[in-house]
Amino acid sequence: MEDNRFIVQKADLLLSNFAPGGLLQSAQRDRFIQLLIDQAVVIPMMTRVDMTSPKELREKIRYEGRTLRKGTEATALPYAQRSVPTTSKVELDAQLVKAETRISFEALEDSIERQRFEQTVQETMAAKIALELEELAFNGITSSSDELLKTLDGFITKATTNTVAAGGATLQRSVLKDALKTMPSAFRRDRRSLRFFTADESNIDYQESLGDRATPLGDEQVQASESRPFQGIPVIGVPIFPVNLGGSTNETVVLFTDPANMLFGIWRNIRIDTDKDASAGVYIIVVTARVDFRFAHEPAVVKATGVRAV
Repeated sequence: MEDNRFIVQKADLLLSNFAPGGLLQSAQRDRFIQLLIDQAVVIPMMTRVDMTSPKELREKIRYEGRTLRKGTEATALPYAQRSVPTTSKVELDAQLVKAETRISFEALEDSIERQRFEQTVQETMAAKIALELEELAFNGITSSSDELLKTLDGFITKATTNTVAAGGATLQRSVLKDALKTMPSAFRRDRRSLRFFTADESNIDYQESLGDRATPLGDEQVQASESRPFQGIPVIGVPIFPVNLGGSTNETVVLFTDPANMLFGIWRNIRIDTDKDASAGVYIIVVTARVDFRFAHEPAVVKATGVRAV
């Protein structure tokens, strides 16, 4: 059996190949990001923005009001009838986040002997980081006392323009109908890309409400593993959605939008730094990244509040 000193020496060698100079190489970086994305529920649906600097502007352009007019042959439209697009910018401002893991020399031994150290580290850390990044994406609020959640305001906090109140009711078709009717018509014309996002608990309530119907559809829904869409729009339960909102701390929200409207900005200089504590017998691995989450167009979002979840 190899002693711990030799094990650590081999770990040093493998880790130096994994992250020379503490900075992920391009192919390794992309693989780590993809591993992270694959582990999440909603992040894979978002628009990923590989930022080239800590701050990046994204252009927005859309036409509002009428663009077509009655034409006259060989005559240009008068100035007042010409369409002018509305342009604006969304600024992504990447914030620093860190993850640290400590692995004992003994726990590393098997992976090192099978030369799977790189894969083991990437997969285990990516799974944990993905869960917490998604929590930050939705639940972040700068006034939070939580060290991660105070990094930035997440999607739930940022959704302010279009809101509906469920009034403490569990998630039922009436709540989803109100959200759908509240969405500006310009953004609900193509329903194929829209999604309802809510807590797992309220998604269960929605599924059960359909199962209460004394019809074959109700019987089918009781046995189904996923909720049926509402008006053709999927209802997706997200494990990290809060269920402790409202005065009775038993409520959640529903966010209704096209997930492509959610920007996941990541400055691609992901770092992996390493150290070891020989006395404690642990190897220390720290991952740092800079990320941001923004709506591309916040008016294309509806938030239903006061949805009873527990």
